Amino acid sequence: MNLQYKGYMIDLDGTTYRGEEIIEGAKQFNSYLQKANIPYLYITNNSTYTQRALVEKLTKLGIMVTSDQVMTSSVATANYIARRDKHARCYTIGEAGLVEALANKGLTLTDKAADFVVVGLDRQITYEKLAQATKLIREGATFIATNTDAAIPTEKGLQPGNGALIAALTVSAGVTPVIIGKPEKIMMAEAIEQIGVDKESVLMIGDNYKTDIRAGIQSQIDTLLVLTGFSSLEDVRDEADQPTYIAEDLQSWMEMSQITSSSMNH
Repeated sequence: MNLQYKGYMIDLDGTTYRGEEIIEGAKQFNSYLQKANIPYLYITNNSTYTQRALVEKLTKLGIMVTSDQVMTSSVATANYIARRDKHARCYTIGEAGLVEALANKGLTLTDKAADFVVVGLDRQITYEKLAQATKLIREGATFIATNTDAAIPTEKGLQPGNGALIAALTVSAGVTPVIIGKPEKIMMAEAIEQIGVDKESVLMIGDNYKTDIRAGIQSQIDTLLVLTGFSSLEDVRDEADQPTYIAEDLQSWMEMSQITSSSMNH
């Protein structure tokens, strides 16, 4: 089986690393992509990291990457808002990655009257933040979610994701948000454009069926589910839409697709 693609989208949490630990095959697969000169983009729903911080983290783990090879849901969110209103005022729940992405687009961060309420994972969330977001959404601000991940894989196991915050606000404000990250098409369309390869020749790799694999399926992109994070074989067995491929990890995928040490030198 020779499964060579011309471009790759690769998830981070649960696929490339788990917390601060590299996952089997991730470094070797990155080396293959570099040496074969195949375009790739690490694409993550995690909104907390800045692109610079992710580059530093990946570099420490032995993965060579530049900031333009990393797309976070925060960056995609900032791009989405700026395209609609480059002078938008944003009330933001989130961490450094989201705040910096919005600021880099010249958007105004505010605690009061807002055009958009933008919500990413915030591990210092308070009742007051949720109450103000609810008030502003009810007053007419557009509700934007970087993603709705229910949980995120860490070295301590699964921890609450942004979906928990979004669920609370959806109930309290009575409004469903515009969702930017996987599995929705907004970030995927941006990622396809950035990779510069026809989507028929791109493979989306991830550990979470509900986000990574659904994102590929909904955007008509082939998918590889790796069993290193969120979803198990049992989780996906009864799904009507199956991943194109399933592998234990990226090392197993390289073996399946006949990516060998010799092909890495070409």
